[in-house]
Amino acid sequence: MSKQATKEKEDNKEKYEKRREDILKQEKKMKLGSEKVKLREQRIRYVKAGLLIILLFLIIIYFLLRIAYESGDFTISLDDNFALKSGLVMYERLAEKDDKRQLRATRADFIDNISVRWLPEDIDNQGEGSHNGNNYFAYTFYIENKGSDVINYWYEIKIDDVIKNVDRAVRVMVIRNGERTIYARPNETTGEAEDGTTTFYSTSEVCVEGRQNFNPGDIDKFTIVIFIEGDDPDCVDALIGGEMKMHMDITEEHIAQDN
Repeated sequence: MSKQATKEKEDNKEKYEKRREDILKQEKKMKLGSEKVKLREQRIRYVKAGLLIILLFLIIIYFLLRIAYESGDFTISLDDNFALKSGLVMYERLAEKDDKRQLRATRADFIDNISVRWLPEDIDNQGEGSHNGNNYFAYTFYIENKGSDVINYWYEIKIDDVIKNVDRAVRVMVIRNGERTIYARPNETTGEAEDGTTTFYSTSEVCVEGRQNFNPGDIDKFTIVIFIEGDDPDCVDALIGGEMKMHMDITEEHIAQDN
């Protein structure tokens, strides 16, 4: 074989090897590109799945909150075991005495800030059950001792939820047999009780009160009034749109909690 033929053969071999290397490099790039595409598509699927899960979670939370807040702003629950043992009953209307273990108030559609001076003086005689007024919530009910023994009971108003710190200006008035007490958060600046009010029992409870020597046949009349005090220094525009949900429990005894 001539030198020229040998050289041509070697050149062709080099060209072939180079072309083969180029093809392998191209295939490798295509493979890497394909893997990147698959990885990107996989990430997109994960992101979509995550967003869908979050969306479903938010929808569930929304409906749970909607049910909670549309089921009534205030409920009163009587401990079943205590009621069976003591003969304690509660009802909305004195003439009917329809005994219930739980009373549910009708929520006030809208409450703007007012002054306590604007409330009717005889608000506890304005009606039975729900008798909400202009910018306030009001609910009247009765507790009766139908048993044969003198008993003691506790009533607690508990805070379930607060939105936008509206509790800073909320007032909760409890009228029992004509005697009224207004509960409020302490002043945010001084930490002292607001004028004419008793400070909330704790961050999660409006009040915890005991009723002693409740004789057979005795009836206690309660009226719960909730409003936003416009004269409170903490009643500011930032509270607009806030909500507060509470409930009341009536039990045989109270277990002290840390404030």
